[in-house]
Amino acid sequence: MSKQKPSILLITSDQQHWNTLGGTNPEVETPNLDKLASSGAMFSRAYCPNPTCTPTRASMITGLYPSQHGAWSLGTKLPEDEHTVGEDLSGAGYHTALVGKAHFQPLKGTDEFPSLESYPILQDLDFWRDFDGPFYGFDHVELARNHTDEAHVGQHYGLWLEEKGCTNWRDYFRPPTGNNDSLYRTWSIPEEYHYNTWIAERCCALLEDYDRSGESFFLWSSFFDPHPKYLVPEPWDTMYDPEEITVPSIVEGGHEGSPPHFGMTQEEEPDFSAYQEPDGNLCHGFHSHLQDREELAKDIAIYYGMISCMDKYIGRILAKLDALGLADNTLVVFASDHGHFFGQHGLIAKGAFHYEDLIRVPFIARCPGEIPAGVTCDALQSLVDLAPTFLSFAGIDIPRRMTGLDQRDVWCGERDSVREHVIVENRHQPTTLHLKTYVDERFKMTVYYNQTYGELFDLQEDPQELNNLWDSPQHAQLKAELLLKFLHGEMGKEPLWMPRIAVA
Repeated sequence: MSKQKPSILLITSDQQHWNTLGGTNPEVETPNLDKLASSGAMFSRAYCPNPTCTPTRASMITGLYPSQHGAWSLGTKLPEDEHTVGEDLSGAGYHTALVGKAHFQPLKGTDEFPSLESYPILQDLDFWRDFDGPFYGFDHVELARNHTDEAHVGQHYGLWLEEKGCTNWRDYFRPPTGNNDSLYRTWSIPEEYHYNTWIAERCCALLEDYDRSGESFFLWSSFFDPHPKYLVPEPWDTMYDPEEITVPSIVEGGHEGSPPHFGMTQEEEPDFSAYQEPDGNLCHGFHSHLQDREELAKDIAIYYGMISCMDKYIGRILAKLDALGLADNTLVVFASDHGHFFGQHGLIAKGAFHYEDLIRVPFIARCPGEIPAGVTCDALQSLVDLAPTFLSFAGIDIPRRMTGLDQRDVWCGERDSVREHVIVENRHQPTTLHLKTYVDERFKMTVYYNQTYGELFDLQEDPQELNNLWDSPQHAQLKAELLLKFLHGEMGKEPLWMPRIAVA
């Protein structure tokens, strides 16, 4: 009898800085993720294809860049007819499921672009009682949309809260569904009702179902934290002492030579009106980023607490995998959808600022007998590579249209690398900032559409990205060479959905 195809467990966090795992940062406690890394491989240079949620999450399941699959920004949707990795795995006999955050669709739907993840259907619990898929290649979904106490709470998480006897669950969320708009840092919701608990409990139940069926599965455990706002239940709110935390900050003159919107973030009342769309929207991060150091330290303490709390429940899922005897034939991948600023370069959260803090992500892969244990690899990775690599592990042909790369040989230690570069895209609206970043083994370049300014960093000599070489006469030749490589990279990722089968 042939060996059963390996199962796949994808675990993701949301907006987690790449250097917030205990294995790389002693100020953070993540014992379960550290254990996962020690039994698998940690990849130190993994990047998102876009530093916002919807575009990257859509790339993870399609193997396409945001400019290719259509969900190019927050507020857009992944077309329902776009091919996904779940369809390929389901067609090969896999159970496919997603529990937690999807965010493939916007919070507002229209007649032309309806959205299941929008108001009012978002909070129509009768609808969600009867709907659990299919959804973008997942045969089974259990969804929620809120980060911490956001008003968007509902869907399957709301149903679960009611099933658990938490009849006053709306009291823990902001208006229009709650009454706690003043909550900050300490979330009054009991940990037993936190969405981490829900995700872990439901994923463990699905693993038990899969074990009984004896069939392979693709399960995405999609956590919401540590995405702000900074809010976590007791006792995690006091786990870290703000006075003992390193607080990143901008260096003097840190944005000299940067594109104009960087320096504007360090003003008390910056005027970003030149970047405003007719509908009044601005890019994420287009506001003052000035912070009081003591308050920022308290925020970081909560951010770390959110990560440690999440790690506890990731541990429950991994422990269930072990207890059921499924771990030896399961590829487990942990990553975040994009990074986060908590003071680095004087910035907070996210925006059109492609420093490593925002576009690099934590990344771990484990598959016993396939992926070497306890190694750290610096080969370039992109989250757009997840879909084709999953199919490669499953022994399924990779669709020609997928433009991500198969990283299986790299993960298994059989090749040093398959990527010479990564590309990160970011656009808000056609008339505001539209930028793309090219990163290779040493250098990093960011180009802004219809602008003469840009960024060029030597990551080997300047890992903190303090010296922008874009306008340096001594680096003009390097800039020209990288621009050509950038163009080649863009041409190389064009999808070819079918082979050429005739001359004419």
